[in-house]
Amino acid sequence: MSVWDQLIGQEAVVGQLQRAAREERPHHAWLFTGPPGSGRSNAALAFAAALLCEREDPRERGCGHCRACRTVLASSHADLTHFVTENPQITIEEARELVVRAQDKPSVGRRRVIVVEDADRMAERTSNVMLKAIEEPPPGTVWLLCAPSPMDVLVTIRSRCRPATLKVPAVADVAELLVRRHAVGRRRAEESARLAQSHVGIATRLALYDDARTRRQEVVSLPLALGGVPDAVRAADRLHRIAVEESRADAEARNEEERKQLLVALGAPESGRVPPAIRGALNRLEADQKRRSRRIQTDTLDRFLIDLTTFYRDVLTLQLRTGSGLVNEHLGQELADHAANTTPERTLHRIDAISRTRERIRTNVSAQLAFEAMAVSLL
Repeated sequence: MSVWDQLIGQEAVVGQLQRAAREERPHHAWLFTGPPGSGRSNAALAFAAALLCEREDPRERGCGHCRACRTVLASSHADLTHFVTENPQITIEEARELVVRAQDKPSVGRRRVIVVEDADRMAERTSNVMLKAIEEPPPGTVWLLCAPSPMDVLVTIRSRCRPATLKVPAVADVAELLVRRHAVGRRRAEESARLAQSHVGIATRLALYDDARTRRQEVVSLPLALGGVPDAVRAADRLHRIAVEESRADAEARNEEERKQLLVALGAPESGRVPPAIRGALNRLEADQKRRSRRIQTDTLDRFLIDLTTFYRDVLTLQLRTGSGLVNEHLGQELADHAANTTPERTLHRIDAISRTRERIRTNVSAQLAFEAMAVSLL
């Protein structure tokens, strides 16, 4: 299977990237954009694999079988830097480290490739740190940036990049991928793809893990339990608590392992008081871990809000009689009852309230208070 096979429903982009991979000197900077679930990072890694592929025939680049392709897809190739920030935003220190890495010559392959996920998380100052390196990288270095939209990246950065625009794949294509890759039953695969709105990562989680499906069901059923303000506050608090517990469980084991590794690397004693010189490094690690935990929690809450939006999207579909399929088909009667008891204008107001909450939780406001305010506005 070639590296391109995972890019389902992206024939135009695949053709563009295959042609570029055959060039002796491909463009030095690319910007991969597309809505959530379109596979931006997968496309960037597939292109990176093709750029570093060991096949001599340019038409076979991205074979998926050679050592270079396999290690790139595993993010372990010596000439690949696959960067994913664990902070709410890419920091200036992280940007400077990427600039330094971009100056290194390839060690085993023909090029050095820098993949930067979430390039939209760069503030203007951070973007300016990377601008010169992206504009005029050393020969053999290729930058691959990923963002939801070109408008999410500073104009000075995107003007230096060649665009690769992806689209959300069809539900049928995502279902077929789940069947082929994970041996999921056809019916479950189709339902998972529909509930995930063709987001491959989320669809995979829904197909493989029952607790993920249960959690999603609880989120989309929230509007059905809103009998008054007390109900709204309790429902919002429960969703917030679930997100906090999920992020904590994801972080605790990893945090402790990172702490042990740091102590070993710094030569700290196995027991007793930690020397002051090492305490500073531990404090920095703990600060990084807190920022990562906050990001995981924010991303979890954001996913809840996206799922909640699908309820009102379906309600609006019924109210306007568009004929479009429902995301939450299993709630057909409940959706119909809800649509009959309110107006399209009120439904749009509720969708806007959820959208504002998604924006607020990425700032310094209390996520719990933001969720409570949203839940009350849904009454």
